[in-house]
Amino acid sequence: MIRKAEKIKKESAIVLVSGGMDSAVIAAIAIKKFTPIFLHFNYGQRTVKKELWSFNKLKEYYGVKQSKTVDIPYLKEIGASSLLDTKMEIPLDRAHTSKIPSTYVPFRNTQLLSIAVSWAESLGVHQVFYGANQVDSSGYPDCRENYLKAFNKLIKLGTKPESRIKITAPLIKMNKNEIVRMGIKLGVPFQYTWSCYKNTDRACGHCDSCKLRLKGFKSAGISDPIKYE
Repeated sequence: MIRKAEKIKKESAIVLVSGGMDSAVIAAIAIKKFTPIFLHFNYGQRTVKKELWSFNKLKEYYGVKQSKTVDIPYLKEIGASSLLDTKMEIPLDRAHTSKIPSTYVPFRNTQLLSIAVSWAESLGVHQVFYGANQVDSSGYPDCRENYLKAFNKLIKLGTKPESRIKITAPLIKMNKNEIVRMGIKLGVPFQYTWSCYKNTDRACGHCDSCKLRLKGFKSAGISDPIKYE
């Protein structure tokens, strides 16, 4: 029998935390109902050191006791993305186009989510939180709602029946304005997040990720706490 003074133990959830603003917001959402387990990936991205710094600051801020950083260097070896290959230019001030930008890393999210599901199944965790957003985004195919639905079907087919693992993407239908407002409401420390594809000291303010971030803060009427060139 549980005494009234005892706290009921929360179920755990794995949260993919890149260090970006969206992942920080989903972490805050997950923490409301679950004990968070943070998962971060180093895959040779240009801003790998800054993203790792953000991950560690967020982990410290939220007092996360269990976490893992996974190195998957083969993505950089495969290349074909300006996010990984320094010989390719990061597109700046990109005109509106339906074409997927060069910063897309081929089939990256499927590999990241697969690792997250493997860890979830080994730990007996049923929830994985993922910061995908398809409204205000660069148009990456692995950030769409239909992709998420397909992946959850794959999990059901490819794991033990009792695993009951589900990928949840709370921000997938939200615009950046709504995401920023939600983050402020939840007390997200945006000063510890990083979105720039290009720089690690001052954000460039011109890449897709910076522009979407700035748009979100401006629309919400809130100043972005990080510094720009």
